[in-house]
Amino acid sequence: MKKLIIILTAAVMAVSCSDNLESLNENIKDPAAVSGESLFSSAQKQLADQIVTPNVNLNNNRLWVQYWQETTYTDESNYDQVTRPIPGNHWRELYRDVLKDLDEAAKFIEATDNPLTNDVKQNKLAIIEIMSIYAWSNLVETYGDVPYSEALDINNVLPKYDDGLTIYKDLISRITSAINSMDDSKGSFVANDKIDKIYNGDVSKWMKFGNSLKLRMGIMLADVDAGLSQSTVESAFTSGVFSSNADNGSYMYSANAPNNNPVNDNLVLSGRNDYVAAATIVDIMNNLEDPRRAAYFELHEGEYVGGAIGEAATYANHSHVGDRIKDPTEPGVLLSYVEVEFLLAEAAARGYNVGGTAEDHYNAGITASFDYWNISGVSDYLANPDVDYTSALAASTSNPAWKMVIGTQAYLGLYNRTFAPYLSVRRLDYPILTEPSEAQTGFPVRYTYPVTEQTLNGANYEAASNAIGGDAPETQLFWDKFYTFDF
Repeated sequence: MKKLIIILTAAVMAVSCSDNLESLNENIKDPAAVSGESLFSSAQKQLADQIVTPNVNLNNNRLWVQYWQETTYTDESNYDQVTRPIPGNHWRELYRDVLKDLDEAAKFIEATDNPLTNDVKQNKLAIIEIMSIYAWSNLVETYGDVPYSEALDINNVLPKYDDGLTIYKDLISRITSAINSMDDSKGSFVANDKIDKIYNGDVSKWMKFGNSLKLRMGIMLADVDAGLSQSTVESAFTSGVFSSNADNGSYMYSANAPNNNPVNDNLVLSGRNDYVAAATIVDIMNNLEDPRRAAYFELHEGEYVGGAIGEAATYANHSHVGDRIKDPTEPGVLLSYVEVEFLLAEAAARGYNVGGTAEDHYNAGITASFDYWNISGVSDYLANPDVDYTSALAASTSNPAWKMVIGTQAYLGLYNRTFAPYLSVRRLDYPILTEPSEAQTGFPVRYTYPVTEQTLNGANYEAASNAIGGDAPETQLFWDKFYTFDF
């Protein structure tokens, strides 16, 4: 079997000379010791870590959507994508450590002929495909046009960039095929073998995950291709999306490093006090007297106090991140029932047939969030005139009115997630965020392309940059048709 080679594509970021280029082609994985299953397991953890981490070198979305505020270094909350090469690091993690390993895992499993496991091979391949589509969709939603059709070819070190919308439509076709190929009467990865740390090989749950991801992808196209959006969403709903918090697609972390939740690494084991609650979310929740504050944050002198956006917040004078969030075993959520219900609320508001009204799904999303955080009082909260769907709709200043209502509660319900609220805020443009005190750009509606793409893959980078309207943080992507912030 051919030895594994780390791919040199646009995904490889830390390269500046020919010697470094050659080093990437060294044989660093031996298939005699590395199985397709272990590659899948590694890719799954790398993906979860990258989506969950608050490390300022890797993922600043909690800062950008103004859940948290920094105490010492404020570049990231002021939208700096240059000082720390976040775009390049995210690109590298997903291409090299997730997609390439998943690609090799699929090849190994496909090539394995074992009478004892052949009957579950297709389910394994479908699960790998769903994980790959999750990563691919994230890249498109984050950057726009990206290398796709040529990206995982080890013989092509200068891959072209494909059109983002074209990729997205292909991903929807791929995920539909993957789900349809699954048989939940058969197994997949061996349960309790620590290979699949999300669903422990449960095929029926992976099918729900696939449909829920398909639902999200369908909604993302609502303002660019309404017909495809509706058919995709309704197909996903009919096939079976998440129906409770028990369905959540969450990576199961352990108590000890290196398998603990990255939030625990960065907020506890680091010994640092780099973050406090952000004023934006705290002010919204204070105005609503939201009971979830007790789970999200710690009280400061009997109150919930958020740090001013973009300014260095004194750690001792503000509310801190809640204890549960810092627990080493807190699951890393990739896709949740809370998110699904708010997506269904949006779908219903757009007139799609998803088994209930927008209000039904809106209320279900809020209730699911309260349940997830073990918070009581949801009935009283839903009766609050500023939360009640009908009265909130009447008071809304957005057009259409449901965008502000659903967008605000989705934002609150998706707390401590990273890319999910970043998607929601960009798509719905609510709640209105605060301009950081020293903002270096407008609100970053996309990650810029990695700097090394300009130097190593210049011609293809230039073509992609021109195609999307310029490689700037403010360039709205094909699915992002509106913008309501005043900065």
